[in-house]
Amino acid sequence: MSPTFAFVTGPEIMIVVGLAVLLFGAERIPKLARSMGQAKKEFESAQRGAGQSEQPPAAPVPPIAAAPPPTTPAPPLNPPQP
Repeated sequence: MSPTFAFVTGPEIMIVVGLAVLLFGAERIPKLARSMGQAKKEFESAQRGAGQSEQPPAAPVPPIAAAPPPTTPAPPLNPPQP
C-alpha cells in the first residue's frame, strides 16, 4: 500500500460510495464506470498507435481538368427584332 492512500480506510470509502450514489443515482453508476473503462481503452489504444511508425501519405489525387472553352460563340440572348 502506498503511503498516500494509507489514511483511506473502510468508513471513508463507504462515505465516498454513499455520496456517489446520492449524487448520481444507483442506475447511473454502472453506466459511468462503463464509459470510464471505454475511455481508458481508447486512450491506451491511441498511445499504442502514436508509438508506431506512421503510414506513408497517400498519392496526391490529380486535379480534374476543366472543360475546354466552346469554339463557337453562343447565340445572343435577345435576338434583334425586325
